[in-house]
Parts: sequence; C-alpha cells; structure tokens
Amino acid sequence: MLIGPIGLRSPVVLAPMAGVTNVAFRTLCRELELARAGTVSGLYVCEMVTARALVERHPATMHMVTFAPDESPRSLQLYSVDPQNTYAAAKMIADEGLADHIDMNFGCPVPKVTRRGGGAALPYKRKLFGQIVKAAVTATEGTNIPVTVKFRIGIDDAHRTHLDAGRIAAEEGAAAVALHARTAAQRYSGAADWEQIAALKEHITEIPVLGNGDIFEAADALAMMSATGCDGVVIGRGCLGRPWLFAELSAAFAGNPAPTPPTLGEVASIILRHGELLSAHFGEDKGMRDIRKHVAWYLHGFPAGAELRRALALVKSLAELEELLGRLDVDVPFPDAATGPRGRQGSAASVALPDGWLTDPDDCTVPSGAEVMHSGG
Repeated sequence: MLIGPIGLRSPVVLAPMAGVTNVAFRTLCRELELARAGTVSGLYVCEMVTARALVERHPATMHMVTFAPDESPRSLQLYSVDPQNTYAAAKMIADEGLADHIDMNFGCPVPKVTRRGGGAALPYKRKLFGQIVKAAVTATEGTNIPVTVKFRIGIDDAHRTHLDAGRIAAEEGAAAVALHARTAAQRYSGAADWEQIAALKEHITEIPVLGNGDIFEAADALAMMSATGCDGVVIGRGCLGRPWLFAELSAAFAGNPAPTPPTLGEVASIILRHGELLSAHFGEDKGMRDIRKHVAWYLHGFPAGAELRRALALVKSLAELEELLGRLDVDVPFPDAATGPRGRQGSAASVALPDGWLTDPDDCTVPSGAEVMHSGG
C-alpha cells in the first residue's frame, strides 16, 4: 500500500492512542514483528499531539514526539481546530525533519474535545475541515511528507459526515483517509459499521481508504478488506496487551503461517521488556506507573490469581516487576479467553457540542478554546 511516497509491505497502521502509542510501545510492536514475522512492514503512529502545543514547543509535547533512532517511517498525528496553527505545526515538522508522515485527527469522541468543536465534531463544519486539511498539505508541499486524515462516520446517525469528509480531504490533497466506522455518539460501543467503509471506498477512488473498527485478530483484518474493498486497516484497541498482533497481521497479509501465540512465560518477558522501554522513556518511577494499565491487558484471560494481579497493579520498580512476573506459570499456553475485544467499550451517549454547533455547517469560525485546553499535549 502506498501512502504518498511511503510504501508499506503490509497495509496495516497502528492507530494513535493517547497514553499508549508512545515510543516504548511502538518499539515493542516493531521488535515483536521483526522477531516473529521477520520484517517490520506497517506504519506505527505516535500519540496525538496538539498543533498549537507543538508550535509552542511545550516540553511534554516535544517529549511525546520522540522516535526511536531506527524508526522509519516516523509517523506523527496532529490534533487541530485552527488552519493557522495547523500550517505552522506542519511547516515546523517539515522544516525541522520531525516526522516522515502527518496524520490529522478528526475522530476523537471524548466530550472535553467535542464540547469545544474538536475531534469528531469538526468534520460537520465542512469548510473549516477543508481549510485545516489544506493548511497541512500546503505546509508540506515540496517535501516527501504525506498528510492523511482520520475521521468517524459522523456526530451521530442524524449527522453523518464521512462521505463529505472523504471527498473534501481528497480534493485538498490528502494522501489517504481512514474511517473509524462508528459515530461519535457510539464512542467505542456496539459494532463498527463496516458497510460505511465500503461506501466511503466506493465514494473515494483516487486515494487509499483505510478501515478501522473491531479488528481484534488477523482474520478480522482480512475479513474487513474482503467485505469492504478498503485498501488497508487501522488497528487500535485490538493490540492492547497484544503488541505481537502486528506480527500475526504481517504473516496473514504475506500468506505465511501464523506465528504461535505466546505462552504466559513469553508474555511475562514481553511485559518486562515493555517496562524497560517505558522506564527508558519516562524514567523508572513514571514508567512503572504507566506499565500497570498494560499489565491488566496483557494478563486478560490468563490464570494469574487475584493477589498477584493486585501486586502488579501497584508495582513500583523494574526489579519488583521482574520478581512478580517470575511467579507466573511460564508453561500456560495462550488461552481462548485472551482473544476477542479488549480496551474501552462503554455505552453510547449524546455528543457534547458547542452551543449552536449544528446550525450552520458552512461556518468557518475557529472553535473557541479547543487548542488552549490541549496545549499541554
């Protein structure tokens, strides 16, 4: 799959997830794909950062855009509600060589984002959406940095925007689009509507269309592409606690036998490696606080015992993490209970929007305060 000048051996993209897809997690995914499938074939996207915070060089944001020395291509996701900030951030990325690919986030359904017109709320404002995409594309003209755009079906079933968003993104020069096949109102609940990915693919023919939603196994990715005709897949919650999923996807797309799922002992080794990488990135104290949520995902479906799980949920050092993981039964094979959905699900809810947001889809007024709120990254 080609995204602008970037060729991917597997049509697989790691979805940027806040608090998850930092350099430690991306490095781990790439290491496991190389070890288990013999290649690094997909695109691994950094956590979302705010355009304004990047331009202001906020220390937390600059730390978030850390890439491993051998990481290629380097992919960065921008959140923006303002064409001017978008242009400045994309120009900074291009001029300073901060990344090789820019993805624009218009899919976040979190109320504190949509309440100010950002994320999944923004594509309803068609002209403003187009101006933001154009700003990023214009800022990277003359470079080899492609701009891609990710969005949802719409705000809710009464306000669907994905077909317009895809058309506008293509017209403004985006190199690819990705659709999370849920509305903002669904958040992460219910089933993804893959038919809407097919509809977008039929609607947009000049650039690749990627599908996102309910891919938890390699077979799900093959099924989505077969059912929708999409050009690639975006993997989010399916890889939580399963960073080896990308090796399984790589094998599936290459037509090779699937790697053997890890035993509990192998999972313990992966957890420890993840903890080491997090400690290198954040320092041991913060790294151990961060690994705690991952441990719950890693051990999902495995027999571990309530007492050991509680101790791991409070782990404070790498030495303690290694000691606790050493108590696991290393010979336990990967259980059926560890497959399937994971991560956030929750329930559908009405979408928080700015007052009067739905009145005029052609209004280009930049939402007030959206980027100030996120200026910390």
